[in-house]
Amino acid sequence: MTFSICVHESYEDDDGTEQHRFGVAVTTRLAGVGTLCPFVNEHGAVATQSLVNVSLGERGVAYLADGLAVEDALESLLNADDGRENRQLHGVDRQGTFAFSGDECGDWYGDAEGEDYTVAGNLLTGPETLDAVATTWEAADPADPLPARLVAALRAGHEAGGDKREELAVQSAALKLVDTARADPATAPYQHDLRVDATETPIDDLRETYELAVQSHETAMERYEDAYEEDEMDDAEGVE
Repeated sequence: MTFSICVHESYEDDDGTEQHRFGVAVTTRLAGVGTLCPFVNEHGAVATQSLVNVSLGERGVAYLADGLAVEDALESLLNADDGRENRQLHGVDRQGTFAFSGDECGDWYGDAEGEDYTVAGNLLTGPETLDAVATTWEAADPADPLPARLVAALRAGHEAGGDKREELAVQSAALKLVDTARADPATAPYQHDLRVDATETPIDDLRETYELAVQSHETAMERYEDAYEEDEMDDAEGVE
């Protein structure tokens, strides 16, 4: 199923400490892609697709957490997978990238590796989809929020052709990212894990969901910032 992008970027926080962000964005002409494809932790990002084997994503990021390089981790998983030729698996860690497409993936299929990112897709209209995703990602302003750049990359691929199964009206899209500066899910911003599970306009809806999540987070922080900082949300009047 469809196309995705995995990315890594490093930056220095206000204290001069090196931090890392990892993200995955994906869309398909089926429902619920966010439950199957994207896997991220503070060590890397992995996407599993085509004839999906969810364990490749789950175990892939677990291997990265254990210290394996992304190419070693994902290649070892594929070597143990009898369905290897039906899989697409790609991802990034802090040092490298990995992308694989089995020979039995649905045409058109392909993948590519760039500097700190990978893209892959299957059942696409053609290579122009992945070209558009990669070009848009590379041209994006790094000062813009990572979720917004990921959604823009998906939009570019969708507009360039995307998933060729036009008879399938119900679609989905998702983005997931982890920032080492805020790796605890309890404190990560709402907009770091978003899904649109069933819609006919997945990219537009994911973009709107992202914008609403940003607005929601800003509003909550304005109203309850002191309570968040003191970990006393139970005592904050009006909190549900």
